[in-house]
Amino acid sequence: MLARDFYARPQASIPQACGGDRAKAKAAYRFFDHERATLDVLLGPHQAATVERIKAYPVVLCAQDTTELDYSGHPDTEGLGPIGNHKGGAQGLLLHDTLAFTEEGTPLGVVQARVWVRPKEKPAPPPPKKRGRKPKDAPPELPAPPDPKSESEKWLASFREVARIQALCPTTRLVSVGDREAEFYELFREATKDPQGPRLLVRAVKERKTSEAAPLWESLKNREPSGMIVVEIPRKGGRPGRTATLSVRFGTFEIAAPEQGPWKGSEPVRLCAVVVTEREAPEGSDPLEWKLLTTEPVDSLEKATTVVGWYARRWGIEVFHRTLKSGCRIEDRQLGNDHRLEACLAIDMVVEWRLFHLTRLGREIPDAPCTVFFEEAEWKALCIYHSKNLDPPKDPPTLKEAIRMVARMGCFLGRKGDGEPGTEALWRGLQSLERITEFWEILEKMKRAGPTSPVPKRRRYG
Repeated sequence: MLARDFYARPQASIPQACGGDRAKAKAAYRFFDHERATLDVLLGPHQAATVERIKAYPVVLCAQDTTELDYSGHPDTEGLGPIGNHKGGAQGLLLHDTLAFTEEGTPLGVVQARVWVRPKEKPAPPPPKKRGRKPKDAPPELPAPPDPKSESEKWLASFREVARIQALCPTTRLVSVGDREAEFYELFREATKDPQGPRLLVRAVKERKTSEAAPLWESLKNREPSGMIVVEIPRKGGRPGRTATLSVRFGTFEIAAPEQGPWKGSEPVRLCAVVVTEREAPEGSDPLEWKLLTTEPVDSLEKATTVVGWYARRWGIEVFHRTLKSGCRIEDRQLGNDHRLEACLAIDMVVEWRLFHLTRLGREIPDAPCTVFFEEAEWKALCIYHSKNLDPPKDPPTLKEAIRMVARMGCFLGRKGDGEPGTEALWRGLQSLERITEFWEILEKMKRAGPTSPVPKRRRYG
């Protein structure tokens, strides 16, 4: 019931989503306060359904990323920690999640999610190590595993969850995709342990040395380009979207372990490197350059193009995070403590995925009947509202037609240059559709009950 209410009114507060029903709102707050209402428990059924959707595709991209949830506007909320650069005193939660996408960019669901709070005080540094010679018979020191309390553990936890799902979906190739923060040796080591495990694809930022002590990216850039590809760059912030022509270079290398830290002296890892560089960037824009490291074999321009296309789909999780905040307005939730916020977040994430999924479905299968998403009462009410005809059509409209009708109720104009409706217009339209459907069902009950007194004409003003 909570999920349906949240979906019908994505931008509403909890009392508004409950339709102003005091008992219903009180039950919602009690539900979020229950000790067993955790993120993992509430997302469990959705994750299981996501695995079933994954099995239907030959390749699925599992993009992982971190976002900050700012609750500084609610200073009385308990259990929050510092976020951002700590200078402004912002308080909130950190969310690291993994979203599954098809190669075309359609979101299949949330694979894994983790919420945590940074400590308000930095932990004390470890005591200095004692100096001195080691005994000759002392066993060699093994590299220490990553600290589970370290925030870098989030990338490893996500990859291990993708590896678990990979074992359940042997006919699907899963690819774990991360941004520049995911570029560290421990994750490379984890990804190369099992040849049957999922692939790893991350964007690199550091200069790394090969096993022959040569600088990786410098030596790769000195090669002649293997070809050119065209990539669509999505809009980001004030930067408009554009079509970029990129030169492609690739190769396979033995990446050396770090020279400092617990992994010093470890075996190198074998990875494929792909670097793409924009040839002629628009005036005022920095040329695009992606340095990618992957466990996926890259031995041709076609394979390199595929890997670049996979990474380009990573922007979907950024869209998911942005719309989770602006659409479901999760940062406006006033629930008193971090446990309740985490429980509410689980429902909001499924609601936002459903909206995102609807947006992408309309572009992927526009000619499918709208019944793949809309219930019978919804599409009939939608058609009556737009046609002003009391008798709904016998056959349901296509998914594209239904989505555009919903978006028009959310102020989507549908001009030539507007493209396809986005999630924001659909949020607003779905809220109107919920009320229209409810009223249409009331009229249907009245029609089945028999003739009633005539309805007076609508009063006209002005």
